[in-house]
Amino acid sequence: MSVTALRDPLLAGALEQIAREIDSMFDALLPVQGTLAEAMRHAAIGGGKRLRPLLLTATAAMHGVDRAQALRAAVAIEAVHAYSLVHDDLPCMDDDALRHGKPSTHKAFGEAMAVLAGDALQAFAFEVLSDPATSGDPFVRAELVQVLAAAAGAHGMVGGQVMDIEGEGQALDLPAITRMQMLKTGALLSAAVEMGAVLGKQPAEGRVHLKGYARDIGLAFQIADDLLDHAGDEGKAGKALRKDAEAGKQTFVALLGEDRARDQARMLTDQAIALLGSYGQEADLLRAVARYIVERDH
Repeated sequence: MSVTALRDPLLAGALEQIAREIDSMFDALLPVQGTLAEAMRHAAIGGGKRLRPLLLTATAAMHGVDRAQALRAAVAIEAVHAYSLVHDDLPCMDDDALRHGKPSTHKAFGEAMAVLAGDALQAFAFEVLSDPATSGDPFVRAELVQVLAAAAGAHGMVGGQVMDIEGEGQALDLPAITRMQMLKTGALLSAAVEMGAVLGKQPAEGRVHLKGYARDIGLAFQIADDLLDHAGDEGKAGKALRKDAEAGKQTFVALLGEDRARDQARMLTDQAIALLGSYGQEADLLRAVARYIVERDH
């Protein structure tokens, strides 16, 4: 589903705006000279749904955060996401030649440069977060760093990727697949929402419902991804599909079947929206994101 085809004009406009803003900020902040800079820019600029930046900036806006500061934090989390995709696409991992409709970074620059570009994007993320331009409050900056580091590391995204690799060819049950995807995909989505609240100086106890929302949309997002891999259009996806089944990976679709998986994604979306019940119109964009996750076609 293209941005222009979205039924919700609020979300369509927000996705177009965040894509422009994130590309512009990457262009301004990333290095500009040399092969490494070219590889980093290839990986980070001009592609992707920018859901994590949208979630972060939408949550920050609900709590009165300056948009320029929220965008810096959003660029940081998107840099971590971009680095993870560069490494995921490598031959030693998922071995994908296409990403966002263009050659994967290792296809364009070679495997060694792709590894280094991913490493540099990860370091760049924490350089941006720790800069006073992101927040004048050192405690906020420290907590932003902590939240993103925890979500990206062994107890988050990387840990989920390890479970995915080790689970190939094994008969994983639903709790195991759920745990894996909560880490692999859900951790960064949850961090995006939490970082928006951190910028707004919301206490930990005040973020519980937002973290619940993020947890539910994270699982719904992965189920939707599994459904797209199972029956989606490669032209719209901008990447190779049907690879999970070929690799012997257990997915929500493989375990539940297509119809039950679709029902589960819708249930999670409804549950996520219900968790925003204490908010008014200021949370309409988060509600729209939850609905979009199960309606998208790429």
